[in-house]
Order: sequence, then structure tokens, then C-alpha cells
Amino acid sequence: MKNDYATFIEEDTLTLERILPGSIEQVWACLTESDHKGKWLSGGDIEPEVGGKVTHHFDNQTFSEEHEPTPEKYSDMPEQVTMYGEVLAWEPYSLLSYTWEEGDGNSSEVIFKLSEVENEMVKLILIHTKVPDSKDFKVGVSAGWHTHLNILRNVLEGRKPGGFWSVHMPLEAEYEERLYG
Repeated sequence: MKNDYATFIEEDTLTLERILPGSIEQVWACLTESDHKGKWLSGGDIEPEVGGKVTHHFDNQTFSEEHEPTPEKYSDMPEQVTMYGEVLAWEPYSLLSYTWEEGDGNSSEVIFKLSEVENEMVKLILIHTKVPDSKDFKVGVSAGWHTHLNILRNVLEGRKPGGFWSVHMPLEAEYEERLYG
């Protein structure tokens, strides 16, 4: 869908929006509870309070029954990575924000805003601020969030997602064209 694409609303801030099926409580659980979060983004706990610890256990191979090799571009990254952050905002069913490690000693911020829309649907707005100013980074982050949010939609619809890399890598090519022409 055209509106599924990330856009940079400022030089270092991207945003994506999705209309997701289910109740706002279901979507909140997917953002905050390890067993639900692990099906689309990463396993790991989020302590439910401002200042709480955020743990992400990433393993993109777990989203699908299809095992895909890590692409050459990402061959220096381990298949399983753990990252930590800190909860900056915790307002159940409407707002979640936390820091996001960037791997270079810096951190950015990820913000999820939720609101109910008609017919058991939820509007999710994702904002990622302080994205490092690097072409590869911006392209990768855009394609990564796009892919992860598509997986979240599949999970909420009860569909099995395809392989992470077979979706992510073509999206990287699209984002490179969209962002840098």
C-alpha cells in the first residue's frame, strides 16, 4: 500500500502509519509483552514504567518457517542480537516510547502512538527520532520498520509472514530510490 511507506518528516525523524486489525489491547500487548513482541519485532521484556528497562532479543529467522540466509550486506551482524533501552513514556493503550541503541554508542527514540478506529481496528503511528545521518542507515531503518510492521499486521490477521530478508531487501532497494532517487 502506498501509505505503508516510511517518510522522513525531519532530517533525522521517520514516521510510518498502519491501520491494524484487532483491539487496542491486542496491539498494546504486541508492543509490550515479550511473547507477543517476539512474533514481529523482538523478544524481551519492557518494564511497565517510565525509566523501566527495555530488552530486545532480535532473531529475524523466527518470524517465518522459511529459513533464509543473512544477506551479504548484513553478514557482519550476528543472526541473534540483544539490545537494551529505557522507557521514556508509558501510557497504556495510547503511547509507548523508549530509547533504541544504534550500535555506535548513541541511541535514538522510538515512539508508538495508538488510537482506536472503527470496526475493531487500531491506528498505529511509529515515529523514530535521532536516526543517524547515513544513507545506508536511513534506508535500512526505513525498510526494517516497514518489514516489521508488515509482519505485525500478518500476525494480527492470523497469517504466517514470509521470510524477513526476502521482504526487507527489496524494500531497501525501494527506499534507496524513494529517499535518494
